Amino acid sequence: MDQNWLEQIRMRIDQALDNTLGTHLGDSKLLDAARYSVLRGGKRLRPALVYAAADAAGASPDAADAAAIAVELLHAYSLIHDDLPAMDDDALRRGQPTTHIAFDEATAILAGDALQALAFSILGEADSRTDQMRVKQLNLLGEAVGFQGMALGQAIDLESEGKALSLDALKAMHAKKTGALITASVLMGATCGNPSDDDWDALTQAGQAIGLAFQIQDDILDEVAPTETLGKTQGRDQMLGKSTFPGLLGLEASEHEAYALVEIAQEALARVAGDTTMLEQLARLSVERTN
Repeated sequence: MDQNWLEQIRMRIDQALDNTLGTHLGDSKLLDAARYSVLRGGKRLRPALVYAAADAAGASPDAADAAAIAVELLHAYSLIHDDLPAMDDDALRRGQPTTHIAFDEATAILAGDALQALAFSILGEADSRTDQMRVKQLNLLGEAVGFQGMALGQAIDLESEGKALSLDALKAMHAKKTGALITASVLMGATCGNPSDDDWDALTQAGQAIGLAFQIQDDILDEVAPTETLGKTQGRDQMLGKSTFPGLLGLEASEHEAYALVEIAQEALARVAGDTTMLEQLARLSVERTN
């Protein structure tokens, strides 16, 4: 992985997130909770995918800023709500108390709601993007997180606790819960440029493969990485009786599956006309990360 590029992207998105939260939310306990949730670390994989896909589509980073901010705000909202007592009931995120522990449950819920709304507001703002680009990005994000995307995936996950899912059912669930937003991040970045239909299809396939590979690595790390490295409670999936890839396949086979998905992503990216170097490296990072 080009660490210099990734560090520059992280610095860019962190500054943009900081500015966005200060500009749009004012000064309140709600803002404090939102800032706590968004700015206290994170891999920033999703905005990095936005910028990398924009580059592959021939667009500048400036054109991709709104989409990068939006996907990270949306991701932060999802983490706040996933950690709530009614969801996964977790007390640790990114090595610190979860938002509902650091503040209170009502504030956490409202901070998540505000971040979700802000993500769509940012996408709708006028900048160098055309109206068509903005509308397309709004549609992509809405579809990724709604009734056929992340929310449905989370609902299935909660309903499946204590049950043994088949491998196909597990893949289908995580294609929605995790993969949909990762795929949308790639496509929202591509929308900043002018990809051909063939490029769009290849980027969609790559995003889907990266999303599932990322989730498999999450499941692996939940079993083998210590809490200090993960930044969240190790073994939480087993405690909640969730079906996982290692639980179905074993650790070694799960690792092989993750790397096979990376190969699928890279083969798809090879069909894209633009420069996909950073997308290819991010695909590999999704399974080589340690947290």
